[in-house]
Amino acid sequence: MKQIILDTSLIISCIEFKIDWEKELNKIIDEKFRIIILDKVLTEIDKVIEKGGKQGRYAKLAKEILKKRYPVKKTQKGHTDDILLRLAKNSIIATQDKELRRRIKEQGRPRILIRQKKYLTIEK
Repeated sequence: MKQIILDTSLIISCIEFKIDWEKELNKIIDEKFRIIILDKVLTEIDKVIEKGGKQGRYAKLAKEILKKRYPVKKTQKGHTDDILLRLAKNSIIATQDKELRRRIKEQGRPRILIRQKKYLTIEK
């Protein structure tokens, strides 16, 4: 079973643009998959909530959805992007972060991102 790991940037953007990531992932992934959330992603979402504003409201809604629906993977110390890169070897990372996408591409790994503020696509 394929693992899809959602990054903070993609989660908040999906909430902002009203994109149903589960529905979109079912369109682009041809096999069974499960969505994984890292504990570090929840920590990043908490930081966005603390900042407030529109992004804070999106982050708060995102956290409510994530906690109800997905398992949280405990990680070791380290920067979130570095952990995601290590996990990209056996999973697909879904992110809007340009630098992280570039680093995943350099590894020759697929990545998922939002296109035209409407849908998800996979780049190989």
